[in-house]
Amino acid sequence: MKTDPTDTGGLFVGRRPGTRPVKYRRLPEFKDKRRRQLDRTLAAALLVLMAVIVMLFWGPLPVAWMWVGSQADYLSGSTFLGIIVAFMGLLFTLLLGLVLTRRLDLAWILVRRAGGVDQRQGALARVFAVASVIGVLVFGAWLLLFSGAEFAPVGINL
Repeated sequence: MKTDPTDTGGLFVGRRPGTRPVKYRRLPEFKDKRRRQLDRTLAAALLVLMAVIVMLFWGPLPVAWMWVGSQADYLSGSTFLGIIVAFMGLLFTLLLGLVLTRRLDLAWILVRRAGGVDQRQGALARVFAVASVIGVLVFGAWLLLFSGAEFAPVGINL
């Protein structure tokens, strides 16, 4: 067989399994216009929910886990335990949030396709990019304007 790796020096020269373009026997039937509009609205709601979850990564979740860690420190008397509780809790919560946003992204693709849009890729990477830019700008503004930190260590205060 031509695609056997022993015949081709270990290289797969054919198409990877499962990568053939999708060909429909007939065009998919879409529901009425009202249903497609409902699907598009649901897709927008899923996108907003993804954005809210990603924005939680930038402030509320770290602050909440720092508070939980401080409570663990206070109750146990061990600063090390407080740091470990805060770090592990934040790590677990972020991973859980990533899993949730990935599932929402897959659902978003399906709902967009049901709404009549030929959606093949998700929006999760763009949501993370926009959230990162917004997070950096908000943090930078807070650091320079409200935190009390000096812009330059020579006494110039903005």
